[in-house]
Amino acid sequence: MNKTIVAANIFSGCLLFSWGTTGCAPNQKETMNVKERPNIIFIMADDMGYGDLGCYGQTKIKTPNIDRIAKEGIRFTNAYAGSAVCAPSRSALMQGLHTGRARVRGNMFNGYRETLREDDYTVAMMLQEAGYKTGMFGKWGLGLHDQYGIPRRKGFDEFFGYLNQRHAHNHYPEFLYHNETRVYFPENGIHHTSRDLYYGNPPYDENGICHPLGIDDPSKAKYAFDVYCEKSLEFVRSNKDNPFFLYLPYTPPHGAFVAPELGIYTHEDWPLPYKVWAAMITRIDTEVGKLLELLDELGIDDNTLVFFTSDNGSINGPSGPGGITAGKFFNNSSPTRGMKGGIYDGSFRVPSVVRWPKHIEAGQVSDHIWAFWDFLPTVANIIGKPAPGDIDGISILPTLLGNNETQLNHDFLYWEIKEEQAVRMGDWYGVKKREGKLEVYNLIENPAQDRDVSGFHPDIAEKIERIMQEEHVPSDVWPSPEESDDEFKLRMARLGITYKDRPDNSGNF
Repeated sequence: MNKTIVAANIFSGCLLFSWGTTGCAPNQKETMNVKERPNIIFIMADDMGYGDLGCYGQTKIKTPNIDRIAKEGIRFTNAYAGSAVCAPSRSALMQGLHTGRARVRGNMFNGYRETLREDDYTVAMMLQEAGYKTGMFGKWGLGLHDQYGIPRRKGFDEFFGYLNQRHAHNHYPEFLYHNETRVYFPENGIHHTSRDLYYGNPPYDENGICHPLGIDDPSKAKYAFDVYCEKSLEFVRSNKDNPFFLYLPYTPPHGAFVAPELGIYTHEDWPLPYKVWAAMITRIDTEVGKLLELLDELGIDDNTLVFFTSDNGSINGPSGPGGITAGKFFNNSSPTRGMKGGIYDGSFRVPSVVRWPKHIEAGQVSDHIWAFWDFLPTVANIIGKPAPGDIDGISILPTLLGNNETQLNHDFLYWEIKEEQAVRMGDWYGVKKREGKLEVYNLIENPAQDRDVSGFHPDIAEKIERIMQEEHVPSDVWPSPEESDDEFKLRMARLGITYKDRPDNSGNF
């Protein structure tokens, strides 16, 4: 595990190293001197593709507000999610740990959804301890209502949204949670009662207005995304006079493919499924625009750091005529092979743009390699607080501030999912699937990852193999890579864990 972590104190303009020595970094910019602790906003779309944004080459879907973040800040081409699916990606983000050590390593195993536990430390807890007001609006995925790891136990002063990933598939739910209380939406009728209703294909009228199945009056229906986004703006207004952390794990375009209206795509000469996908992406962008406008209105824009990203690699999206998916129609995939749920590079690579007026120079494009577990130490760096010593992340604050000469780099990035492992080590990418054979690719020469060169580079293969062995810490929920079913059951028996300790709670909303 790479434990070399730099923690720059931006209040003094000097570097504070984790082993206790201090010294001023060379050529530090004046932007290192921040009089007030900045507000921090982390926005994460759910299943948005690498190429769904204009700033990443999209020409059909309009995303002017997210593109503005890139134009006025920095756009990353080598940013990586915590995992290839949603729950472990969120665990890596919150804990500063890769999925070989994070608490939640999959959406579920044999129907059981794992929760953050009492001794699991999060970036929200760190900010709360530092005096920040903390709010989360969207999808949690790290603890159900009857488990320990609900948001308010893990560092959030206020939460509004979904706890369960499956619940979040329905954009017109029966209820959402405000903290621990259910807020019901009778306006949504019986839409939630059947998968055929909320995963059905609702009609859109000539004005592009959706008529969700099982809902009598679409004008009164409560689209969850709209509801919790409005709550998030209320949180910003209420906390404009003190530093805050706003975590926005948006639910679109994940789940059922439905938008309240097609908007600017109503009269496009496209099949309906593509219009719906585009409308969901642009609806996200519209809410980002409202948030940026509010920051400016309240006079706190300059001192607010905004991240925008997605939680995993691209998905196919809804299918149109001939089975052609929205992903193919919009050409939204990663520049490298891999999609959501997979193990190749594109399964983890995500769009990421960051804006912080007066501190991040506008119009930058960076190829710096970083992953979700770098967010926690970056935040620690910004607020002048030492990051925990046992995390996997490295602060990317030097890169954000343009101080590339002081930026530390990862020796490698590591992921595991469904008992498979992946490592990015510089230009090299290693994959080990369940059968145990190591594949090695050069991402620069072979982004399609279809020419295994492990036999031509035994030294690289050996290093990657060693990383895979060293970075995995056995879990008491998920099987280890190359562990047979019998071996896993025996290990659980030795730990005294039975099926009663890991019940099927996948539908426990």
